[in-house]
Amino acid sequence: MDCKVRKGNIHYEVIGKGFPLLILHAMGTDHRSMKGWLEPVFNEIEGFQRVYIDLPAHGRSDIDNNVKSTDDLLGNLLDFIDDTFWEKEFSLIGASFGGYLAQGIIHKRRVQVKGICLLAPALHVKERNLPERIVLEKDEELLSNLEPDIRTAFETLFIHQNEATFEAFVKEIQPGRLLANRDFLASDWKAKRYYMTDKPFHDVETLPQSALFILGKMDYICGYKDHFFLLDKLPNSTLAVLDRAGHMLHVEKRELVQAIFGDWLTSSH
Repeated sequence: MDCKVRKGNIHYEVIGKGFPLLILHAMGTDHRSMKGWLEPVFNEIEGFQRVYIDLPAHGRSDIDNNVKSTDDLLGNLLDFIDDTFWEKEFSLIGASFGGYLAQGIIHKRRVQVKGICLLAPALHVKERNLPERIVLEKDEELLSNLEPDIRTAFETLFIHQNEATFEAFVKEIQPGRLLANRDFLASDWKAKRYYMTDKPFHDVETLPQSALFILGKMDYICGYKDHFFLLDKLPNSTLAVLDRAGHMLHVEKRELVQAIFGDWLTSSH
């Protein structure tokens, strides 16, 4: 389905019935990267409607020429929320850059947001405290047979580089990479207008929402040490830092992430 928004359109897919969950994927892919790990959870847990979107400039969500910043991307998402949910409550699930946008959404629509789950989220932090880049598994034979573009993306994202993680990459991540708006993503937006004008949480001591933060101890893309302030801002929260997990923890530690998420979902909704 498609929803017209102020500077383009949002493409989305709705699965199931019940309390709505708005699901935001990482940069450079599309909503299928979230379906891969989430839908098996909902085979066991009922009562939730999953609203998978393609972020603006990703998948089949188009942007017009007026989109120049993360503020613009967030504006499109807020239009979608107002059109789709009206004033109803919903919860947020966001990964990486989608997790940063989710923080912008809860900042702007805090009355509507019941809960928020962030996986390896990007933060409004100018100087990131990142761990050293370490690769735990490397299947050289597998890597040597890959096209350069695919190999670079796979090696950048994963610290476990084996057949199982590559299979997930091909099925869940790569299809969205082919659709992403490369012109926008390669523009000066990231260097000049990545950070939202309105810093999330700057005007509140605490928020009452239930929250879950799942981080990888070896995530050299978004890190984990900068995230602990979230426990103060959202005191009704759980923060899990997974050992031997990188930025793609929902692939590399899938069963553990699913178990933690499922427990939070059923206990907080």
